[in-house]
Amino acid sequence: MTPEKSGSVPLDATFLMAAPAHLIALSGGVGLIPVAPGTFGALVGLPLGLALAAAGPVAAAVLVVVMGLIGIWACGATARAAGVHDHQSIVFDETWAMAAVIAFAPPGLVMLLAGFVAFRVFDIAKPWPIRWIDQKVEGGFGIMLDDALAAVYALVAVLLLARWF
Repeated sequence: MTPEKSGSVPLDATFLMAAPAHLIALSGGVGLIPVAPGTFGALVGLPLGLALAAAGPVAAAVLVVVMGLIGIWACGATARAAGVHDHQSIVFDETWAMAAVIAFAPPGLVMLLAGFVAFRVFDIAKPWPIRWIDQKVEGGFGIMLDDALAAVYALVAVLLLARWF
């Protein structure tokens, strides 16, 4: 999706601080980084995922669901305020999805790196049905759903890697 369209609002520090939803959706301002904001948003998810993993699988699952619901609201509200369905600065979806991958991946630096790379590959390449979801499902739900599926693909890849190696 194009970052700016006719009728869109510039996303800057003023926009970031205008509403709590914007602060969440832009992952505290990380989404304003001009180069590869999705990758930086995913990097923010790494320590969050490690914290979720330390909380245990049940607590992590509950927190991932709660954060997902908050993300649907925040990303949807921010997209409406920005005037663009999925502005490149909206990176909470990457932060949340990356955290989910790390929370449920096997422990260790190799698995953390593999999870990060796998998630970014699936998020950028958008294999079916991720691209279809990205293009057809509107609102905060659509913004979060394509990254949720990329996270599932990445987690499966990491689990297979851990099983084979």
